Amino acid sequence: MILAAGRGERMGALTADRPKPLLDVGGESLIERHLRRLAAAGFRDLVINLSYRGRQIREALADGARFGVAIRYSEEGEPPLETAGGIIHALPLLGDQPFLLVNADIVTDFDFAAFRGLRASTLLLVPNPPHHPEGDFGLDGERVTHEPPRLTYAGVAVLDPALFRGYGPGRRPLKPVLDAAIAGRGLRGELHRGLWLDVGTPERLAAARAALAGASERGRPVD
Repeated sequence: MILAAGRGERMGALTADRPKPLLDVGGESLIERHLRRLAAAGFRDLVINLSYRGRQIREALADGARFGVAIRYSEEGEPPLETAGGIIHALPLLGDQPFLLVNADIVTDFDFAAFRGLRASTLLLVPNPPHHPEGDFGLDGERVTHEPPRLTYAGVAVLDPALFRGYGPGRRPLKPVLDAAIAGRGLRGELHRGLWLDVGTPERLAAARAALAGASERGRPVD
């Protein structure tokens, strides 16, 4: 599942007439880059949630065939349902097996194939970026904790639908769901030290474009 429903308000004029997942990085949109890399990693069946200007995303991606994937869309209407709310709304499309979750507004060189076939709920964590120095979660071996030192949730995870049992529909953030899983010692984590950028502001969008352009100029495109 790719999370693509957000408004992207911090992007200002850049998202006044288009959704953030369609912003260009390295000659393709953020979400097209994900589709290409997910297909290369062996993922074929995708669910994308839509809200703000969702029709533009649907028109740009269609059924996903040209990317080598099959896309189904989870329409949320306005306002978007936040992360957990969007997942709960999409559960009928996701089925009862663990699924890969990816935020549309990140750029990373993490190989999604590393998370294929995982059965345990697993978060990808990264060293804290300057804009989020306090981090989100600790990591004790492979177990996610609330203890310091903290790392930042990368917006990539494998989640078991069972985590969402007992939660009703509506707007709902993801962190309380993850906190409950941590309390039950049911959440593992992996640390990624490669390229990772949260494209949350115009400045960070420029940084992502520069990082991809720099890698390409060095003859090492970040696929």
